Amino acid sequence: MTALRLPILWLAGLLGLAGCSVNQPVSLYQLDSGTPAQPAQSAGMAVLLGPVLIADYLQRETLLQRQPDGSLQAATDGRWAGSLSSDIDQLLLRQVAGSLDSQRVVLAPATQGFTPDVQVLLSITRLDSGKAQPAVLDAQWRLIDRRGKVRENRIVHLQEQHNGTTASQVQAQGVLLQRLAEQLSVALKPLANQPPVAEVPRKAAPTPAPAKPVEKDKDKIPMALPIRTDMEVFRF
Repeated sequence: MTALRLPILWLAGLLGLAGCSVNQPVSLYQLDSGTPAQPAQSAGMAVLLGPVLIADYLQRETLLQRQPDGSLQAATDGRWAGSLSSDIDQLLLRQVAGSLDSQRVVLAPATQGFTPDVQVLLSITRLDSGKAQPAVLDAQWRLIDRRGKVRENRIVHLQEQHNGTTASQVQAQGVLLQRLAEQLSVALKPLANQPPVAEVPRKAAPTPAPAKPVEKDKDKIPMALPIRTDMEVFRF
């Protein structure tokens, strides 16, 4: 009996340890939106934010860690709580709307009838960090005014230090996005006072050419009429 019990107890211990390792809690993280101001103006600057494009490697729930050699590895102690792309959109929306004090900042695609003063085309190509690597944000934006003209094109590179924990890394990434929104708002403010787009004037109907004056009879030279007499006399 003793010889049979030991393997059973040993196997039960292994299963218990395996169960503990599998059931370890994983922390869920969201980006820190800071404390943006609540916009009060319902008739403020109209901004269409987006499309906001993010790099393919960021479109997942996995929280990636940048390694010293530049590679990326999945974090074992946490992951994103939902869509990172949606978190980025909402953070930028709230920050820009608060900085501009405008309720008319919307995410693309816009609803029918919304005419923006300016559209922001934003691309985020990098947003990550590591235990020994700072949080890094690489982005590019283009501002297009109501006439469809590109008013500004800017490439942005930002860094933020942290203490190495996963929570501090996520907080640092949120700070980077807040700084991006702040710079974007500064670039948007001068475009709030654009002159209205003038309507294209309708083409005027062509003016008809003046009619040629009718020649009067008095201006005509009378034809010579022959009068038959003894001599041919022409009377005018």
